[in-house]
Amino acid sequence: MTSLRPEARPATVTLFARATRAIAASETATRNTSEVAITAVDVDVMLDRSLRPRPRPVTLASTPAIAAPTAKPAVLIAGEANAGFDRWVLEFRQRAMAKGITARTFGMAFSHAAFLPKVIERDRNQSEFTWSVSDYLSRVVSDTRVTNGRDKAAAYRTTLAAIEDRYGVDRNVVAAVWGMESNYGTNRGDTHLISALATLAYEGRRGAFFEEQLIAALQILQTGDTTEDVMTGSWAGAMGHTQFIPTSYQAYAVDFTGDGRRDIWSDDPTDALASTAAYLAKHGWIKGMPWGVEVRLPANFDFRHAKDERMPSDWARMGVVNVSGRAVGDFGSAKLLLPAGAKGIAFLTFKNFDVIKRYNASDAYALGVGHLGDRIGGAAAFAGTWPDGERSLKRDEAKELQHLLTQRGYSTGGVDGRIGSQTKAAIRDYQLAAGVPADGYPSVDLLHRLRR
Repeated sequence: MTSLRPEARPATVTLFARATRAIAASETATRNTSEVAITAVDVDVMLDRSLRPRPRPVTLASTPAIAAPTAKPAVLIAGEANAGFDRWVLEFRQRAMAKGITARTFGMAFSHAAFLPKVIERDRNQSEFTWSVSDYLSRVVSDTRVTNGRDKAAAYRTTLAAIEDRYGVDRNVVAAVWGMESNYGTNRGDTHLISALATLAYEGRRGAFFEEQLIAALQILQTGDTTEDVMTGSWAGAMGHTQFIPTSYQAYAVDFTGDGRRDIWSDDPTDALASTAAYLAKHGWIKGMPWGVEVRLPANFDFRHAKDERMPSDWARMGVVNVSGRAVGDFGSAKLLLPAGAKGIAFLTFKNFDVIKRYNASDAYALGVGHLGDRIGGAAAFAGTWPDGERSLKRDEAKELQHLLTQRGYSTGGVDGRIGSQTKAAIRDYQLAAGVPADGYPSVDLLHRLRR
């Protein structure tokens, strides 16, 4: 739960187009180093490391040139001279042109580009948060966000209904992704995207990934969907109302307005909302199926079955019912989700829950989207309660947990700090042997028990 989310706009600073000099030799007319006004976003709160799903890109057809961009807020972001970056731009230019980027597109894209040291600083110093599920949900599904979501859903009722009709994706889930990703468009991110991606590709820690994103961004510019001054986003490359990375945009963005552009950057969120619905639909969203349902477990529930996948009617025969005491409808096979272990709220989740996770591979994120969508649609808050004082493990603690389990003969499939299905199975086996509820939950208490 350490993802990147845009926040409030910072104070005014200056961006110099240093990279212009690096490509001047390849242009027919020499450009002077200039100062340009763009808007910066300062990302200090991060909720999940995953950037965005990495889809298979597709070839895009050219679209008509876009209209002149609307005026942007006059906030500036600092770039600085960096000879190594300038040399890298020249070398990258050859690789970009080998992939079909024209000299004109490259020159225009880098006309205001600069090395951004703050981007490197943020990439290297991402804070690790250990919020409980309760704390996380209280932030991402706050009363304010619910109220604003209902207002936005009402304001865009016709648009969201048309999007649902075309793609079959629940309009409230689409609105919830919008709320989670950019607070309904208020925090879309205003970092100059070409500068950010070029900086991260040059820096090299994840150079191959960010160079792939940079090539995709140049291809987007070449098709005419937007211009480099309008192409802004988070410092890590996510763009628009619903925060697509460039390769996801290439594969899934749609022109729902019919103006010839897939414009996810505009103040009008229509194309961005439709693109999100198209993304979810192409990853298997099933119309009419809920993402999940809050359930009650019987007092004597055997947590060895927590890993099972059954029809809700089968779960009901085991005493797993909704909060009203009735069997959950048989919308499809369902898995039991215990985001805070045996002491927390339980859910039966369906395939659509996993589809939401294709947008961001986190149970907590998918739970946030699902619950926010339900609340936007008029549902009440969860009926159950969360345990006090519970938090998620830090990465080093998760590694220690895996190491200690492995030492005791419970294989976790590796010690990487990632709690996957093998680690959860190892936890359940250890819990069964220890005579405690085998919920498979990697709690702080469990780590303390293993240490002892």
